[in-house]
Amino acid sequence: MSAIEDVKSRIDIVELIGQTVPLKKAGRNFKGLCPFHQERTPSFIVFPESQHFHCFGCGASGDAFAWVMRTENVDFAEALRILARRAGVVLRPPTPQEQESDRLRRRLLEIHAAAARFFQNQLLYGEGGAGARGYLEQRGLTPETIAAFGLGYAPDRWDALYSHLREKGYGDTELSTAGLVVERERAPAGERPYYDRFRNRLIFPIRDLQGQVIGFGGRALAEEQQPKYLNSPQTPLFDKSAVLYGLDRAAAAIRREGRVILVEGYFDVIVAHQYGFENVVAPMGTALTPAHVHLLKRLTRQIYLALDADAAGAMAMQRGVEVIQEAMDLSLIHI
Repeated sequence: MSAIEDVKSRIDIVELIGQTVPLKKAGRNFKGLCPFHQERTPSFIVFPESQHFHCFGCGASGDAFAWVMRTENVDFAEALRILARRAGVVLRPPTPQEQESDRLRRRLLEIHAAAARFFQNQLLYGEGGAGARGYLEQRGLTPETIAAFGLGYAPDRWDALYSHLREKGYGDTELSTAGLVVERERAPAGERPYYDRFRNRLIFPIRDLQGQVIGFGGRALAEEQQPKYLNSPQTPLFDKSAVLYGLDRAAAAIRREGRVILVEGYFDVIVAHQYGFENVVAPMGTALTPAHVHLLKRLTRQIYLALDADAAGAMAMQRGVEVIQEAMDLSLIHI
């Protein structure tokens, strides 16, 4: 058992939260006034069975670690130390390799956050973003939806993002490890040794459950561009076989409604959320995997598959059913 699992097994989230939030029994759960926004009617629920909390008013949710991170304004490492002391778990000092891995992860998260801001600014204010803005308008997305999902635009230049992030102080190796730039095989003297992975593409930031940007998806805006959709490569942050697009925004609704709807692509997720179907997520250019199913198991035991009604969609539906059945015993509903 890892130190994190050991700490989680010894912490009772009801007792933890109950020290600062007055909680009352409500069936199998506990209810109280949310500490993260002002309210008169309790909408903050603590779930003993899953050891999670969720506010149906503001959407705040998470486990014991998320609670400490939010209430104490600390990062995960410090939250682990706080809860370990509370649980009586002695944490061994991190190895040099673990320290370096943690440093790299934090650095890569910084780079992705900076890249997301750059792409978003290019979409909203850049001259080259006009075509992308027009495309989004044709697809019927509202400005509020575009902002909520942090959509962006990668300029039609070889080194727009690379130059921007270099000016921010990030090095070539870091940017390559982040998967945002590609090394040139033979760079002529005096030219950049790297070029942007995403160029002239509509950009979809991909986030983890905590809402941190860990990768990007890019849709081609020119007909001759191939492939039509391009994702970040495998990195220390991003593994597309273990990430579901939109899950950070959908998790609360999935818990609330007790079911999740799996669709095929970025736009399917975004449009569904825009029209109030907030329990919708999607794999990213890959078939449904056991890792995807295990992510969902923590939130619900009902999975709806809403895939395209063509031959490829039918095959994906069948394979999805098989993966779910192999991964766990879930209630399946096919659409």
